[in-house]
Amino acid sequence: MTAKRSDLKQQLLEQARRRSTSRTSNAPSSEKGAEQRSVPERFTRFDAQPGYQQIAMMRQAAEQLGLIDPFFKVHEGTAGATSVINGHTCINFASYNYLGFSGDPRINQAACDAVARYGTSVSASRVVSGERPIHQELEQALAKAYDVEDAVAFVSGHATNVSTLGYLLGPKDLVLHDEYIHNSSLVGAQLSGAKRMSFSHNDPAALEALLARHRHQFERVLVVIEGLYSMDGDIPELPRFIELKQRYQAWLMVDEAHSFGVMGDTGLGLREYFDIDSRDVDIWMGTMSKSMAGCGGYIAGSKPLVEMLRYLAPGFLYSVGMPAQVAAPSLMALELLQQEPERVQRLHSISRYFLEQATARGLDTGKSIGAAVVPVIIGSSAAAARLSHGLLAEHINVQPILHPAVPEKSARLRFFLSCDHTRSQVDQTLDALAKLLP
Repeated sequence: MTAKRSDLKQQLLEQARRRSTSRTSNAPSSEKGAEQRSVPERFTRFDAQPGYQQIAMMRQAAEQLGLIDPFFKVHEGTAGATSVINGHTCINFASYNYLGFSGDPRINQAACDAVARYGTSVSASRVVSGERPIHQELEQALAKAYDVEDAVAFVSGHATNVSTLGYLLGPKDLVLHDEYIHNSSLVGAQLSGAKRMSFSHNDPAALEALLARHRHQFERVLVVIEGLYSMDGDIPELPRFIELKQRYQAWLMVDEAHSFGVMGDTGLGLREYFDIDSRDVDIWMGTMSKSMAGCGGYIAGSKPLVEMLRYLAPGFLYSVGMPAQVAAPSLMALELLQQEPERVQRLHSISRYFLEQATARGLDTGKSIGAAVVPVIIGSSAAAARLSHGLLAEHINVQPILHPAVPEKSARLRFFLSCDHTRSQVDQTLDALAKLLP
C-alpha cells in the first residue's frame, strides 16, 4: 500500500511539472520575461516588511539600554489593584479593572453558571442560530442603563466601531473626529469610504469651523468623540458638542469605552456627569472589557439604528455570537453597579488623590481630570521605558507609552486606577517614581 501511494505521489508531481513546463513554453516571450524578472525581497519576505523592521529596531534599542521588552507581560492571576508578575505580587496600574469586578466571586459564578447552561460557544452567528436569552438580557440592561430604546452587543469593542462606522456611512458622507480618537473609529471611517477630517483635541470651536465650511458638501455627517480619553484622562465638553451637532444637523457618536462605569455619581457615564438627555446623542458606544468585567462592545440608541446594525452590520451579521460566559459577567456587573455605587465613589476618591499627590510632587499629569486615568508625562521614550523597568523592579507595574503611539515629547507612563487601590499604594508608587527620576 505504501509503495503504491509513493508511486501515485510521484506521478502527480510529474504531471504538475509537465503542466508548468508546458505553460511556460507556450507563453508569449513578453510573459516569459515577466516571470523571469526577480521580485525585490521587501515584497516577499515578512522579515523585510516595514512593520517588522520597526519592531526589530525597538528591540535593539531596548537591548542597548539594558531594558526588557515592556510589552506582553504575563499576569499570573486576576489583574486588579495588584497582580502577580514573574511570581511577584505587584501594585498594578496597567489594567482597566476600574471597579474591581473582574475576579469578583459573584461575577465569576455568573460566568460558570452561563457556561454550564449554554456551553463554551453559541456556535453560530446570532442571526442564524446563535441567539441566547442572555444576549437579549444584556442588551436590554444596556439600553436601560443609557435610557434609550435599544442596544446591540458585538463580540469585539474594536469591531464595534469598525463595523458601525463602516456600515452607516458611505462615499458621500463625512466623518469629523477628535484628533485623539481611537484607532477603531479611524479604521471604521476608512472602511466606509467617507471623507474623514480631524479637529483639535477637545476643541468645539475647531469642530464648528469644519462644520461651517463643509457640512453643505455632504449628505450624512458624523461627529465622533470619546467620553474619557485613555491617553490623557480628560473629557469633552459634551453639551457644546451636542449644540453643534443639532445646529448643523449632524449625528454625534460618543465612545464610552473608558467613561462608562467611571464618569457620573453612579457610573452611568458622560450623560450622567453632564445631566443631559441621552437622546441628544445619536450613537452611544462602549465596551464590556473595562468596568463591566467582560469582553466585546455595544451600540446603544434608537431602535431603527440598532435594528439596522443587528440585521446588516457585517461585524455583527457575519460574526459568531458572544459566548454566554462572556455576556453573563457584564450583565452581572451592570446589576452590581447599581447596587454598589460606593465602588464608583471609591474610584473617584483614589483617582483624585493620585492626581493631587502627583501634582504635589511636581509631576506633569497633562490635562487629566483625575478620573481613573492619570498620565505622568516624561518627554522621552527611552526615559519612560527605563522608568517602567525600574518601577517593575520595585514590584510596581505601569506601562510606558512610547513614540509613535504619542509624540516623542509626550512619551509617558500611564496609570489606570482601580477602586481597590489604596492611598498607601499610591504613595509608595509616587515615592518610588520620584526616586527614579533624574
